[in-house]
Amino acid sequence: MQHLAEMPAPAPGETKSSYTIGDLAQEFGVTLRTLRFYEDRNLVTPRRQGTMRLYSRRDRARLKLVLLGRRVGFSLAEIAEVINLYDLKDGQAAQLRAALAKFARQIETLREQKRDVEQAIQELTRTVEVVSGMLRDRERDGSEEILLEAAE
Repeated sequence: MQHLAEMPAPAPGETKSSYTIGDLAQEFGVTLRTLRFYEDRNLVTPRRQGTMRLYSRRDRARLKLVLLGRRVGFSLAEIAEVINLYDLKDGQAAQLRAALAKFARQIETLREQKRDVEQAIQELTRTVEVVSGMLRDRERDGSEEILLEAAE
């Protein structure tokens, strides 16, 4: 059995056919625990070589979709539904339409959240300006009191 460290690196421009858990964790900036969690949820299915997990290009692509889905607010169940569409070879139109509808709803949810965040930033910025002005006034008033006391 050949150890991965002994396996030749792919030639320039050639993609790897398998990845270790460490490879994917480093590439995507996730923990080993995260990858094992996704494996437990059957979102990725690495093959085993002894105790070593070897992820395929398909696993890597699925992981990329999982992380994108999480970033845009999908639950793991929703991500699994969408990922499973990629495994369909017949491209069932009803499932693809359902996925498109889900994507459209999520886009609208994200747009609403973006508006809410932008409004919160504007309100907080105005509050910072008001409080900063109050602080400047108090500091100016306080320094005048100190000057008056020193003059007495």
